[in-house]
Amino acid sequence: MKIKRVHWELVVLVIIITAVTIYVSRNGAFAKLGPGHLKEAMFYDKLPDNNVQCHLCPRNCTIPEGRYGFCRARKNIKGKLYAMGYANPCAVHIDPIEKKPLFHVLPASDSFSIASAGCNMRCKFCQNWQISQFSPEETQNLFVPPEKIVQKALETKCKTIAYTYSEPTNFYEYMLETAKIAKEKGIKNVMHSNGYINQEPLKELCKYLDAANIDLKAFNNKYYKEICGGSLEPVLETLKTLKKEGVWVEITNLILPTLNDDPKDIKKMCEWIRDNLGTDVPLHFSRFYPTYQMKNLPPTPKETLQKAREIATGVGLRYVYIGNIVGNPAESTCCPKCGKVIIERVGYNIIKNNIKNGKCKFCQEKIAGIW
Repeated sequence: MKIKRVHWELVVLVIIITAVTIYVSRNGAFAKLGPGHLKEAMFYDKLPDNNVQCHLCPRNCTIPEGRYGFCRARKNIKGKLYAMGYANPCAVHIDPIEKKPLFHVLPASDSFSIASAGCNMRCKFCQNWQISQFSPEETQNLFVPPEKIVQKALETKCKTIAYTYSEPTNFYEYMLETAKIAKEKGIKNVMHSNGYINQEPLKELCKYLDAANIDLKAFNNKYYKEICGGSLEPVLETLKTLKKEGVWVEITNLILPTLNDDPKDIKKMCEWIRDNLGTDVPLHFSRFYPTYQMKNLPPTPKETLQKAREIATGVGLRYVYIGNIVGNPAESTCCPKCGKVIIERVGYNIIKNNIKNGKCKFCQEKIAGIW
């Protein structure tokens, strides 16, 4: 059995980043954005009395002077809207691409992953609430401009840059400018997002985006409103636009016991994916563990996840996975034609990869993805 080799240069980078973080923290030099760092936001209108209206996401927040939008990441300063997370990441890591999760994108490769604080939803189960539910002015950050992110990705031989952890829509300008430079340098761009973004900024981003994993949190608007503080329809529009613009799409559905585990809703969701995005879109059913404001619920039963997978494959989806369960065979990829295992996974490690030139090595069936 072959386990992915440790990349010692990546370990060294993490040690360096940690050391810099400790040094900066002890010396009180974490990036508090001053005039030289501030980045004016895109997609907003100026209104009377120094108010502004943001048009980045479906909330279309009207923001008085000195206040943040709902996301806590965009602030009205003297009648101009600023992206407070620009070049101001609170998280910089190197992850396996499988952690995004993106199972059909460059297996066993590393992804240079960044985030700044903020989110335009309020999911009560958020596992990264320590950064998603705060503003960039409340977190400990490093000043890292887009060109430096790309430079580090090149130095560490990462094949992708991932915009992840919090909600990348809220550091849109940072993501967009980094993605433009990365594309010029031959590095692919991927994001993990809640999909809550307006169409104009989304289409501009799609010019530089290669792949996205979108959280489709449930298939009813009541759940989105009461549990996530959002709405379903804009997320569905995002998924359709990503597909239309040629971005590789994977979907994650985190199943919470008693809240979004109704088999009828799961079937409707899977049928919508099949009819609007196609049968080749990978769907990841993820196990919930008690966290944040949802510590009253138990972990998702394995049987619930297995039933959801049966429903998805039953309506014709070809690549359906179960995540967040140790030793789970449903995290490997099987050929939809011959049924043989073509990518064997254990956690984030790739044990075997039997895809050659984008095809199953055994029967030559074309396997959808970025290989």
